Amino acid sequence: MSPALPREILIHTIAGLLDGVRHVAVGASSPIPAAGAMLRRALDEAAREVRLSILGSVRHNFFTNGSAELFDSAAQGRLDAFFLGGGQIDGQANVNLVGTGDYPKVDVRWPGSFGSAYLYFTVPKVILFREEHSPRVMVDKVDFISAPGTSPPGVYRPGGPVALLTSRCLFGFDRARPGFTLASLHPGQTLDDVRQATGFGFAHDPAPPTTPGPDAATLRLMRGRILEELAETYPAFAADWARDLAAHAPEGATA
Repeated sequence: MSPALPREILIHTIAGLLDGVRHVAVGASSPIPAAGAMLRRALDEAAREVRLSILGSVRHNFFTNGSAELFDSAAQGRLDAFFLGGGQIDGQANVNLVGTGDYPKVDVRWPGSFGSAYLYFTVPKVILFREEHSPRVMVDKVDFISAPGTSPPGVYRPGGPVALLTSRCLFGFDRARPGFTLASLHPGQTLDDVRQATGFGFAHDPAPPTTPGPDAATLRLMRGRILEELAETYPAFAADWARDLAAHAPEGATA
């Protein structure tokens, strides 16, 4: 069996972050978070049911009325985890989904905030996820706050960020400080790599640990059942994953 691919490290890490979650929702354009949630569900199914709602999916969606039910579930405390990304993310876990430049005359326009601020306030475990980890994304201060990472004292807020996962590393978020702490470096990354690619400061150990990868049994599960399940909602991503596995498979062996 070939070693874990970078995207498989991310999927496995997400599954770990979802430990203990009973209901997780994933957006329509989030194949890696969806795969991580599927893996969490598969790993936990002997002990309990993990409910997974992927917006836009037929097979993996408990909602029949789209985002309206998503927001209702969040308000009622029936949604434990959700994923947010952004064109910019800063050291206070603020997210920008609007664009760069001086609002409203932005230089670059992104899709918009939609319900990001609402879910950021109501979902207890919000995981920030963005594959690209560069100074243009991880900034000192976002140009526009679509969803604030923290709130002033006295503001009722059961939800908020717990982690930021990128292609380079995993950060934890301390709401009390507030700020990010480097939890682990992905294989092949160094502390200096992350420092140079990050526009905000973060706490870290002198020698940060390496992000653990999946064991052989978990890899087989990911490359079998999870890949098959993912293909229903994200066929292009699943096909690309399968091609990568074929390309990295040892000669004369399957992935």
